[in-house]
Amino acid sequence: MAAFGAAFVQEWRLFETYTRAASKHEYLLRPDLGRHFEDNSRAEIQKRCLKGSDLQISIGDGLSVPAVSIQIPALLPLLGAGARGRGWQLGQTFIIHHCRVGILNEIGEMLEPRVALLLIGERPGLATAESLSAYMSYRPGNQHTDADRNLISNIHSRGVAPADAVARILNLAARMIKAGGSGYSVKEEASWSSEELR
Repeated sequence: MAAFGAAFVQEWRLFETYTRAASKHEYLLRPDLGRHFEDNSRAEIQKRCLKGSDLQISIGDGLSVPAVSIQIPALLPLLGAGARGRGWQLGQTFIIHHCRVGILNEIGEMLEPRVALLLIGERPGLATAESLSAYMSYRPGNQHTDADRNLISNIHSRGVAPADAVARILNLAARMIKAGGSGYSVKEEASWSSEELR
């Protein structure tokens, strides 16, 4: 959390949680451990987070910590403002270390949000190590697979700009809520713009 700065952490009341993968090495070798919280983190989430929110945001370091530290300070305020502007109840945001995308299912089982959003660092490639992905799911649960999730990727200065990423995320969340589902059956609108946030 030090990468965000004390003021940002305090403003958003961020706290850290951990999966069953005890180290980066174990996280890479055992993807299954990264899909479940360790017991102390589960208890902390249940203690500090609201159940039944409209939008629950979580931050995962994933495969690129630099992507998280660079993109989140720009994305989170816009997401919060956009969600509140739509009259949505925003859940308590928290950080997850050594997580895989499947952790969305456990978040859904514990907190029961309408839409769960995981912002996670992408695998560093030839272009940049600053690229973030946004994985989304409507009422995720243990039965959900990749087919039940939607993805907006390449969020960085030379890819999808933060404001445009937020517009896409919020519009897609709205479509999920309207459709009562997510994944392959829910597509993004053909056109979107960050102007919708203003």
